[in-house]
Amino acid sequence: MKKAIVWFVVLGMVISCFSLTAAFSQPREPEDRTLSPYFFIKSDDPGTDWLPLKSTSASVTISGVIADVQVTQAYKNEGKKPIEAIYVFPASTRAAVYGMKMTIGERVIEAKIKKKDEARREYEQARDEGKSASLLEQQRPNVFQMNVANIMPGDTIHVELKYTELLVPTDRVYEFIYPTVVGPRYSNQSAETASPSELWVANPYLHAGEAPPYAFDINVTIAAGMPIRELACPSHTVNATYSGPSVANVSLDTSETQGGKRDYILHYRLDGNRIQSGLLLYEGEEENFFLLMMQPPKKVTKANIPGREYIFIVDVSGSMHGFPLDISKKLLKNLIGSLRPTDRFNVLLFSGGSSVMSGESLPANAENIQQAIHFIERQRGGGGTELLPAMKRALALKKPENYSRTIVVVTDGYVTVEEEVFDLIRNNLESANM
Repeated sequence: MKKAIVWFVVLGMVISCFSLTAAFSQPREPEDRTLSPYFFIKSDDPGTDWLPLKSTSASVTISGVIADVQVTQAYKNEGKKPIEAIYVFPASTRAAVYGMKMTIGERVIEAKIKKKDEARREYEQARDEGKSASLLEQQRPNVFQMNVANIMPGDTIHVELKYTELLVPTDRVYEFIYPTVVGPRYSNQSAETASPSELWVANPYLHAGEAPPYAFDINVTIAAGMPIRELACPSHTVNATYSGPSVANVSLDTSETQGGKRDYILHYRLDGNRIQSGLLLYEGEEENFFLLMMQPPKKVTKANIPGREYIFIVDVSGSMHGFPLDISKKLLKNLIGSLRPTDRFNVLLFSGGSSVMSGESLPANAENIQQAIHFIERQRGGGGTELLPAMKRALALKKPENYSRTIVVVTDGYVTVEEEVFDLIRNNLESANM
């Protein structure tokens, strides 16, 4: 029984995944032929099948902003001789492959990640020994090449590829693209002198009006975590069904018999008329995971904006004497003078001790703003820099109801309690913005 081997090559930090463009076996060509793409004529030799890919299908699950894609391709040699199939695939530059396996009959072979040269060397050795083998290589950030060696006459081989991709909305619209086309590239290099990494440029391609020689199917399940407002597929005719306000299933219509010759594009928008949130849960074998989705409304109304309270903690210690304190006074004048009439504020001065302008925050009217400016202007700088007690005192001040508290610290930062200060901030993130 012949052995089967699969390699999975990673070039760089992250690699992506694919669908099919075309396949070829390379005969001897004239030495002056360039690498620019050309199309093979199917051979009259009944023992060779030049296009052994029979089908490609993609199963896509979108959970929140993460798309998990599983691509399955079926290769079959209907000729009379063993063949090596070489396919060039398009890729998404934002995706990362995390799995590949090859199935021959009841045998399942998982891929191994190896360095490019090592993987290529072991693949060629296995191929020359007559073993079934598969190799995946990245030729460009968005182009991959799949080699499947020694497909025996009558054999059907299924290659499964898995990758994830982060979906980033543009103008509040999420877009998932499954690429199916690698466009022809011009090259003036000679096929005889070009480096092995550039030989993929000579891949054949489908011309306009030609039907793809393989079956294509794609199914997308969206678990958005929040209500889906709009969904459209401008590239293909699809059928969409909903099993809830935030879950949709999108399948190709039966009329899409040639869907593999253009990229699959799916757009959807989440309901954005008000603040939305959703929680997705996943139970694993050893660990459980969750994904929290939150989306603001398209336009925030005044009714949704909470009142704002600002507490200004100002360092008036000896190290602030002179220029630092003068700059701080100008800064505070600008900040306090720019408050809205609906805001509330307070000022806390500290050095060796601390003093507060008021026992609780005051409305940001002209009288109170002038009082705060006068309170700050009287300071000349002197004493120690007890920042930590000052921050604790500010946090302990009475907080008005339905107001969002923000604490602004103005200091030269010359203290030795940085770690304690950061711990205090970290432990009070639910109480105030700092």
